[in-house]
Amino acid sequence: MTASSVVYSSKDPNILISVPTTNEKGIVLSFDDGPGRVLPEILDVLKEEKVPAAFFWQSRLLYAERPWKRVLAEGHEIGTHSSKHLNLAALSYEEQYRDLFNSKVNIEKITGKTVKYFRPPFGQYNADTIKAAAKLDLTPVMWRIASVDWELEDQPDQIILNVIQNLEDGAIILMHELRQTAKILHPLIKEIKNKGYQFKPLSPQ
Repeated sequence: MTASSVVYSSKDPNILISVPTTNEKGIVLSFDDGPGRVLPEILDVLKEEKVPAAFFWQSRLLYAERPWKRVLAEGHEIGTHSSKHLNLAALSYEEQYRDLFNSKVNIEKITGKTVKYFRPPFGQYNADTIKAAAKLDLTPVMWRIASVDWELEDQPDQIILNVIQNLEDGAIILMHELRQTAKILHPLIKEIKNKGYQFKPLSPQ
């Protein structure tokens, strides 16, 4: 696993890869590609450890029966990860706008909460993506540290190492709603706390 595949760097002022912190070192946990089957398991760990997180959901996967009420009730944030997880950078401006508009409206219709954040699928975006997001009052969110959990089903300990070895103040950490991620979440949170970091919500408090 190379550092370049784990640590993301960007000078684009239009996107977030980290959050401002105050006197305490802090990081943000984020989860993509839900809502999925392991969501309740992930929520159980977050609740036990009193950790807030941001969930970026594909709106096509969100049904009224999904545990979205629990996500909000337990202090987490729901953002959009597009409608169908297409590479937005390969689409026209009109197609990108329609996708983001539909995903935002569908999530808001079910949850009753304004969607403020958006993570582009595959981390791919262009000037049209930024323009469409701005028109919809969506803040694009990337990450500073990628756990690379999607490639490490058989190496769960490496997920932890990818995060712990690259921790820095304000970092947004990219994870996914995957079985291997749920499995290591408890020890990962313990390790981050042991390093002296607090867990921050994505939205300023």
